[in-house]
Amino acid sequence: MNLPITVTQGDLLEILLNISPSRPVFIWGAPGIGKSALVEQFAAEIGLPCVSLLGSQLAPEDIIGIPQINGETSEFLPPKMIARKEPYVLFLDELNACSQEVQKAFYSLIHERRIGEYHLPEGSIVVGAGNRAQDSAIVKTMSSALINRMFHVQMKADARQWIKWAQENHLHPWVIDYIIQRPDHLFSEPPKTEEPFSTPRSWHILSDALIEYGAGKRELSGDTLKILAYGSLSPSHAGMFLAYTKSLSNSHMLEDIIAKKEKWPAKAKDRDILYFLAQSFRAKLITDLPKSKQDISGNMLSFVYRVKEMIKELSTINFEIAQMVVASDDESPFPDWFMVEVIRDLPRLVNTK
Repeated sequence: MNLPITVTQGDLLEILLNISPSRPVFIWGAPGIGKSALVEQFAAEIGLPCVSLLGSQLAPEDIIGIPQINGETSEFLPPKMIARKEPYVLFLDELNACSQEVQKAFYSLIHERRIGEYHLPEGSIVVGAGNRAQDSAIVKTMSSALINRMFHVQMKADARQWIKWAQENHLHPWVIDYIIQRPDHLFSEPPKTEEPFSTPRSWHILSDALIEYGAGKRELSGDTLKILAYGSLSPSHAGMFLAYTKSLSNSHMLEDIIAKKEKWPAKAKDRDILYFLAQSFRAKLITDLPKSKQDISGNMLSFVYRVKEMIKELSTINFEIAQMVVASDDESPFPDWFMVEVIRDLPRLVNTK
């Protein structure tokens, strides 16, 4: 399933608070985007324990329990971790990865909040989650009957909210600072090949590794940093992160270039740093440039003039990297007025893309 509307972590918390007490909510999203952590956070905020069941590892009897003879009849005894006396949040993770038989066992639990004769305590909440078919994850087709029993929402990664969470949870400062500069690198779609890819979870993994190795407190070899970065992130993001670590001796280099206190690094050995700075420059332009020319203030006008100067300077060092900075695409296009300015002053840079 791929819903036309996506929501951030903050939006999803509001949805869970308002909808899940009366209707089960199913959260769709890519692996590592933070579905499980968000449900645990939701349970903590409402003061209920969270019991997680992993759909890909369940058999029907793990849900409905096993039969026991009671006099002249038999009854099913539900599992101890489900059969609780106090209300709780039941989190059915990877629900769409379980077999059809297990999905059938969930019907009454999701629809009527009961298993056989056992009813969930009043005030209990049921939340499901799963990956999408396009995520190259283990997924099975959910029956229309099961889909129709839940409210569906698709979660997306939000860099601003993740940065706030990362700061509160003391992730490694390199990771936080890098995502502040390159929020578009927080998440990448799962690749078709078997290789690491960037997600909020994988950045957390890299943070843990950097902390364990003492990065920042002692110097790590370039080979060690490569192992940590390429073992956690998408290859292109890993290369950019390594360039970022090389530029840490001057962590404000881009701001200094904008302020004319520094120049673009021009030496061949610094080409990876140049590429990282150019990518960060592009991301800053996409974020900071106003959509309408009418919204340009005096300070912004000075910034626009400086931007064109910087692009010219960059083109004399590496023309292809300068082209990359001003390249427009469907996901993050530049404002039309800015492209007109670039075409007027730097026609060759745009026309030879």
